[in-house]
Amino acid sequence: MPSTVRTPRAALAELLAGNRRFVSGQPVHGHDVTAAAAVASGDQQPYAVVLGCIDSRVPLEAIFDQTFGSICVIRTGGHVLDRAVRGSIEYVVEQLGVRLVMVLGHERCGAVGSTVETLRTGRRPGGDLAYVVDRIAPAVADVGVDDPDAHPLAIRRHVRRTVAALRGDDRLAGPVDAGELAVEGALYDLATGEVTLLPQEQTRNRPPG
Repeated sequence: MPSTVRTPRAALAELLAGNRRFVSGQPVHGHDVTAAAAVASGDQQPYAVVLGCIDSRVPLEAIFDQTFGSICVIRTGGHVLDRAVRGSIEYVVEQLGVRLVMVLGHERCGAVGSTVETLRTGRRPGGDLAYVVDRIAPAVADVGVDDPDAHPLAIRRHVRRTVAALRGDDRLAGPVDAGELAVEGALYDLATGEVTLLPQEQTRNRPPG
């Protein structure tokens, strides 16, 4: 089923409208995960890709009230970027024509909390968890590891840093500058279910058209 969403602004409006339905308890799709719903979706024509955290309390299709084929979802610990994530986003933008990339952080993020703890204690985790911590650490350093509110502040800062990195991506910067693609950051409130856009401190692209 071809997407009717043609512009970045329309894509953002559609995604946020779905979250409002979710918050109000009046979803259209109701997180329908039946086989029949999957078959009825036809060819995929997504209008957005959402990069979020692996937290089990933040099921992205549900909180945006989206059905099969409408959005692409990528989840990593603390929505950390790596080459596979970047390549996946580049693919859906270039090959599937999505108009919006949303980076979604959430309150009480465990990955960010672990990074704050690591920087405060100096006890570095083992294995590839250290890679996740290293990717989040600059956001914690930006807000100040000794700040009593370092955890919530770093969550927001990490979202903004991720957005900036994607806006500056070699293959995404052109569509962003041309107004064909928007990259936005947002925060999910675990208590209310509401998604709130985070203004970018420094932006290299014009407002989505």
